[in-house]
Amino acid sequence: MPQSSKKLRVEDVMSTELLVCDPEQSLADCACRMRNDNVSSIFVKQDGKIIGVWTEGDCAKVDFSDPSIFHQPVKAHMTSPVKTVDHLTQLSEVTVLFHSYGFRHLLVMKGGGSEPVGVISLSDVVRSQGLEHYLHFKTIESSYVSEVPIAKSDLPIAQVSEIMRQRHSNFVLLDNPAVGQTGIITERDLLTMLSRQQVDQQAWHYASWPLLTVHYQTSLYKAYQILKLKQIRHLIVEDDNGKILGVLALRNILSEIESAYMQELETVLHQRDRALQKSQKNLYLAEQIINASPDGIMITDSRNTILQVNPAFTQLTGYSEQEVLGQKPSMLSSGRHDKSFYDKMWAQLRQKGVWQGEIYNRKRNGETYLEWLTIICIRESDEEEALYAAIFSDITERKRNEKRIKTLAYFDELTHLPNRRLFNDRLEMALATAHRDDTKIAVMFLDLDHFKQVNDTLGHSAGDLLLKQVAKRLQSCMHEGDTLARLGGDEFTLLLTEIDEVKNIHRCAANLIEALKAPIQVGNTEIVITTSIGGAVYPDDGEDAETLLKHADIAMYRSKEIGRNSFQLYKPAMNARSLERMAIESKLKHALINNEFSLYYQPKIDSFTHHVVGAEALLRWHDNELGFISPANFIPLAEELGLIVDIDIWVINAACKQIQIWQKNGFFDKRISVNVSALHFTQGDLAQTVKNALSIWQVDGRFLEIEITESSFIRSLEDAKKVLKALKKLGVSLSLDDFGTGYSALSYLARLPIDTLKIDASFIAKVPDEYGNSQIVKAIVAMAHSLELNLVAEGVEQAHQLAFLQELDCHAIQGYFFSKPLTAQQFELFCEVHRPAKQQMDLSSNNSQSLRTR
Repeated sequence: MPQSSKKLRVEDVMSTELLVCDPEQSLADCACRMRNDNVSSIFVKQDGKIIGVWTEGDCAKVDFSDPSIFHQPVKAHMTSPVKTVDHLTQLSEVTVLFHSYGFRHLLVMKGGGSEPVGVISLSDVVRSQGLEHYLHFKTIESSYVSEVPIAKSDLPIAQVSEIMRQRHSNFVLLDNPAVGQTGIITERDLLTMLSRQQVDQQAWHYASWPLLTVHYQTSLYKAYQILKLKQIRHLIVEDDNGKILGVLALRNILSEIESAYMQELETVLHQRDRALQKSQKNLYLAEQIINASPDGIMITDSRNTILQVNPAFTQLTGYSEQEVLGQKPSMLSSGRHDKSFYDKMWAQLRQKGVWQGEIYNRKRNGETYLEWLTIICIRESDEEEALYAAIFSDITERKRNEKRIKTLAYFDELTHLPNRRLFNDRLEMALATAHRDDTKIAVMFLDLDHFKQVNDTLGHSAGDLLLKQVAKRLQSCMHEGDTLARLGGDEFTLLLTEIDEVKNIHRCAANLIEALKAPIQVGNTEIVITTSIGGAVYPDDGEDAETLLKHADIAMYRSKEIGRNSFQLYKPAMNARSLERMAIESKLKHALINNEFSLYYQPKIDSFTHHVVGAEALLRWHDNELGFISPANFIPLAEELGLIVDIDIWVINAACKQIQIWQKNGFFDKRISVNVSALHFTQGDLAQTVKNALSIWQVDGRFLEIEITESSFIRSLEDAKKVLKALKKLGVSLSLDDFGTGYSALSYLARLPIDTLKIDASFIAKVPDEYGNSQIVKAIVAMAHSLELNLVAEGVEQAHQLAFLQELDCHAIQGYFFSKPLTAQQFELFCEVHRPAKQQMDLSSNNSQSLRTR
């Protein structure tokens, strides 16, 4: 049990939110006040005294079939008397009271027991012990309730509350075959009904659904975090096949923590009782520990005569026990310390009873070594003779290592370039020199483009190898007097001194970009990496190190904004862009909560009939202050901030919702495709996300297409294959987006369940005029036909591009030639114009209008 708990009192952990009412106040009013204050209990006060308490748990005892129940006074249902505890009582005593009374809440009193000041629960005591770590080591399967009350969804609330009361449960599950869902009614829901005086609907009307589910082997800690995050009290426990095994309640988890707390409390008390009985054994153990200690130990008397040494002493000094017993410690002296050193040592030892420090001594063979020595004065009483214990260890090698580490403190361990500390020191020196000599210096900030993608796809070890190679290439561009440093991650800085002309900075940046132009071999993979560089000049762009680095960083981000793989010199106008980026980052964190996202739909067109054969859902963000923000600006930010998985989940659900609306109206029966981030494969559960969305919106999987990029599976083909197969089981179609622009995926096409290839717009933009691009497109189309894969050509904007694709027998196209991305309403109007004369509704039919190549 944590030691801090011994000092904690009731007032340190209690809740001061004490809600009180009159005895005649109605149950409905009391429930309403409890809901408004978000508390689970209300105390009944009469003539200035607390006479009872009514809790959320008492709601199940209420007869909801009685029409007068809402207006009945709370005194008829309260628990009385209320158990109390003084605010200064120690927590260890409170625990005993909880078990003695059999209650979970105690009223906290002050002023000799006359003034109520708060309430304390057993959970408050347990949480103060910091025992949540215990939940990491237990899984849900040991704690959930398997025997759960289940009722029909059309029952009245009165019967549901009766079931809750009979089963001594704080919830009832409701089965609704009509919607294929299971809901839940809890004591809190009953409290809400009392507060609103509404119980005339069937139970399903008040139920919460669909329910959050967890796997039975999930840790209790993770389940605890989910409950706190979602602010709910129950989770449905499922097995490997999605079958409901039972319910895990917050109460179950708190019971586990309480159990752990009581076990630790009992252990502490048991250990205390045994401590006195084990004193003799402890003395024996202490002697054994001294003998087994790797540190040398020497015991002397007050006359400085050696009385005892341990085996480690013999090993470290080379002297045997017989050679040193009865001798003086001075036999070990190295001669490297003067009399003043020893005088100060003994003065501190007499004053404080202990001395610690480094000292040189000599071994039996004459070798001098450095040791860390601790001398302790041991005296049971003032009348007893003092003994001295000297404990020492040889730190010679450690000192050598520390010297090496101190040398390395100024250099990056991975690339051996100067690190941030050394770079800053050199920058400060260069600034002082430039100021004195009235010369210019330049600071450049380099950031590798898309380096995070390398780490996410090939792994951090490959990323480290890439950084080493990049460092070598950048170093080859340096001149004497320049400093190249690695700040961390994929960030490098460069200090250029004695700058005569600004064009020299541009020339240096061009050399750096050129140095990285050739592919870098990492293992069996060739990686093409580029860099975005920003620069700032002293004194034009700043007169101190912080300002120069900040402005170089701003210029580097500007380089990324205009297309990466380029250099930008700082301009004051860039500050506004930097502030804009910060504003976008700040607002992005709240965009989902504020419902600022929307979906636009770009039609996929049959290149011959010009009929709509599908659509791609494209995310758009409109902020009230910033207006429409390009996905190119906020999607990379979302990935950096760890928000991309939540955004993916929103997009998938929004698309499924729109599919449901269109199908109910008999409007659209083709697939809607949705792009997902490659990070969803490593940071989320993509298959479960899609499964949940299809279930919630009652959409057949064959109407949804998931678009992925090659980076989604380049790191682990087997893991990606499992995710894609799980999606295929849901009936979802899979499309490979931006094909041919990333890593070569030819070897994966036959191994992964891909249905469609999307020819990237960068290829389509240059056909049929540019020979190389035209041949690439022809090769992709031919390969897709051979593998019987669907094809979609993106970015079709010109009639001659359409004609070229028609000649290749590429049927599905997408681009501004027919339509830009449209709102849902605009898309409906577009489809009406391009609707075929005879609808073919069955997507599963061989004769359906599908995206499969002919």
